[in-house]
Amino acid sequence: MTKTLFRWFLGCWLLAASCLSAKPQDVPVADLVPNRTHQQTTYIISKVIDRYSFKKQKLDASLSEKIFDRYLETLDAGKTFFYQGDIDRFSRFRRELDQVLREGRLDPAFDIFRLYRDRVEDRVAYAKGWLNKELDFTIDENYQVDRESATWAKDRAELDDLWRKRVKNDYLSLKLSGKTRDEIRKTLIERYEGIARRVRQFTADDVFQSFINAYTLSFEPHTSYMSPSLSENFDISMSLSLEGIGAVLTANNELTEVQSIVTGGPAKLSGQLQPGDRIVAVGQGKDGAMVDVIGWRLNDVVQLIRGPKGTLVRLQIIPKEEGVDGKRKLITLVRDKIKLEEQAAKKQTVEGLEGMGRLKIGVIEIPTFYRDFQAEGRGDANFRSTTKDVRALLEQLQAEGVDGVVVDLRDNGGGSLTEATELTGLFIESGPVVQVKSSNGEVEIERDPDPGVAYAGPLAVLVNRNSASASEIFAGAIQDYRRGIVIGEPTFGKGTVQTLVDLDRFVRGGTPDLGRLRLTMAQFYRVNGDSTQHRGVIPDILFPSADMAADHGERALKNALPWDHIQPTHYAQESMISLGNIRENSDRRIAIDPGFQMLLAEEKLFDAMKDRKLVSLNETKRRAEREAREQLTRGFKERFRAAKGLKAVKNDTQIDEEETETTAKANNDEETKVVNRIQAEEAAHILADLVLSRRPLSAMR
Repeated sequence: MTKTLFRWFLGCWLLAASCLSAKPQDVPVADLVPNRTHQQTTYIISKVIDRYSFKKQKLDASLSEKIFDRYLETLDAGKTFFYQGDIDRFSRFRRELDQVLREGRLDPAFDIFRLYRDRVEDRVAYAKGWLNKELDFTIDENYQVDRESATWAKDRAELDDLWRKRVKNDYLSLKLSGKTRDEIRKTLIERYEGIARRVRQFTADDVFQSFINAYTLSFEPHTSYMSPSLSENFDISMSLSLEGIGAVLTANNELTEVQSIVTGGPAKLSGQLQPGDRIVAVGQGKDGAMVDVIGWRLNDVVQLIRGPKGTLVRLQIIPKEEGVDGKRKLITLVRDKIKLEEQAAKKQTVEGLEGMGRLKIGVIEIPTFYRDFQAEGRGDANFRSTTKDVRALLEQLQAEGVDGVVVDLRDNGGGSLTEATELTGLFIESGPVVQVKSSNGEVEIERDPDPGVAYAGPLAVLVNRNSASASEIFAGAIQDYRRGIVIGEPTFGKGTVQTLVDLDRFVRGGTPDLGRLRLTMAQFYRVNGDSTQHRGVIPDILFPSADMAADHGERALKNALPWDHIQPTHYAQESMISLGNIRENSDRRIAIDPGFQMLLAEEKLFDAMKDRKLVSLNETKRRAEREAREQLTRGFKERFRAAKGLKAVKNDTQIDEEETETTAKANNDEETKVVNRIQAEEAAHILADLVLSRRPLSAMR
């Protein structure tokens, strides 16, 4: 999948309130030329990367080829604007961009962009012409929606045919969503004209930023450049108390996809938006017109979605389990600050499950690794932190007489390294927690600062494919010490450390305002010497969905740093019994559990839709495929709800006629809570099996 160049901070933009900015204007072609500041910035970036980047890679002809391909992908990811003749025209630059960057000669990048702008204008005019013709949806032909592995059209005639099919596909998708002919024409004209308009509004700084990021991202996926204006916007967004909807977006071909949901944000609290959902239109307030955003640049979509606290935004989405032509759903969210109390650790207990006997297992959910550094800096001894909160929860659970504790790190994307280290210290006597290797090869060891143990009983850590960074440090340490068992899916694999570098610091005198570079400067390693990078943490007991997480996280990113190993540090392992029988027991439960079966069915359907490259342009076939998909989804949801004693699923028409919005939301919330407990309860069951296996028969209750 094509990922946005700026995903890492555009997520922060979405969390921020809107700021005032001038309405963008069309930029004359004559203005699209590199300037002295661009040359100076290029020179400094290349020097900073060469000296400080963790990944050591020479800027040579081999890297030039990667930069060339990445830049073309940035401009034309779907291979729908350039054709092979254009690529041949610029092929002389393929192995020369290293020299271009060293010398600050940026003309090739701007030459390519100016032709790209011409091609966009040409394609948009061609597409609009087809909207005045009668389109035949009885013909058996297909359109390739996933064009990442497609080849460039060999000539203009082949590109014309591709766009004829694209227009048919766009038209048919809207027709199947219930729009009239006039509505479809209006939507598509606005969509195509919008593509051309946004390209015309690219400034020379925008072109430069796109090219430089093609360079930085050819090293590895977390090194990115921010122009001065983008840096300013980033600072504004970070200072606005995290107001917005609480979702991180990414670009996938021409669709805007939800990458993750932030705990404590409106999207998470509503339960209406999920990772993998695609946003296709945005409306302001209760009655604002829905703006089609297919084909938009990601930052433009972000600008449209974000807004002040208390305001409404309506999103038209295609749920992740649907195909790209799937049935659309309209949701309404109220922009708000991220509710920090929702991000705090919380507890629950699990007991009474079949086969658990009278055991009681505590579950502590940790959405993020938080620490109030400002309060700590003021000298407030009662500052809020993950470790403090979890220590209190452990005391409460032990007072309640739990027989084991599960630490739930699902969807925890990380946070404070200090907290990951100190939290680990609640469960081990003393010792190292994580190793940090810098770009110069030096290794520092972060150690448990507290020699005491807050909880010494049976322990499990529940993770999934979205558990990243600090979560992986904690889970890896618990696994290495054999202090507890790790359950779930292989984690994200984010084992690198980034820092923001102000490029102005490398300029003598004056304030040129060159922007900033986000640079990967270090990497995390477990105490056993293994990196958490790329592989992540592999659980001791895997859930069946682990197979579908193989291409998720760092493993799915181009140029991601590989797994690595350094010298282990000294640490003391606890003894661990064989988990063979415990795994077998878990497998048997999961095989007949309706909750797990629903989750697996959804995953398989999502994977099938994600991997589908072709869609039919025959209306009858397309409708039949959609209806079959909806029936399949409804079927396994109905079986799950019936097994859990929830009300039967109603179709959209029944909900409109028979239920108020409040009742529908309540039913959805109820299902969401039950779904969230499926894996947590199985983790508790696994830990209960472990507890029972350690007890002599005479001591079992």
